[in-house]
Amino acid sequence: MKVMVETSAHHVHVTKETLEALFGKGATLTNKKNLSQPGQFACVEKVTVVGPKSEMKMSILGPERSADQVEISLTDARKLGIAAPVRESGDIAGTPGCKLVGPEGEVEIECGVIAAKRHIHLDPKTAEEFGLKDKQLVSVKVGENTGRATTFGDVVIRVNANYAPAMHIDTDESNAAGLGGTVDGEIIA
Repeated sequence: MKVMVETSAHHVHVTKETLEALFGKGATLTNKKNLSQPGQFACVEKVTVVGPKSEMKMSILGPERSADQVEISLTDARKLGIAAPVRESGDIAGTPGCKLVGPEGEVEIECGVIAAKRHIHLDPKTAEEFGLKDKQLVSVKVGENTGRATTFGDVVIRVNANYAPAMHIDTDESNAAGLGGTVDGEIIA
């Protein structure tokens, strides 16, 4: 079972209210580049994420969300001074917050900073073909020709009709396996 493996760099998801606080009333997100997941896109708009130790400029991913979320690698977390837990996207209860700074204002988010758990997006048809179920944990082998072949464990399967098949890992994980760009991975159920 092969799956496309993509590196997901640090990024921010914002609500409509946060977007307007950061960029001004009536602000909208500007699509810079479509992403592999249908309807998802990298935005022209960037914000500064401020932690206790430092700050980093990050892209916003669209469209707007129902909750603010900052996805960073564990290296980013150390740099910022934020104890970001490894969580599935959207599972932000009890996570640390930070300050977001835009050109028109700033917002303190109470929670939402995470290191995203590595995961595979699958549509129901592909999940059925692979014999995989939502929330199932699998391993994925990558980097056979990099000299740093790696098998990632604890990869969560996420099944939704709006997904396109793709695995997402963060920059720390990608660098550890010596991956350059998008690569194929082999799912080991």
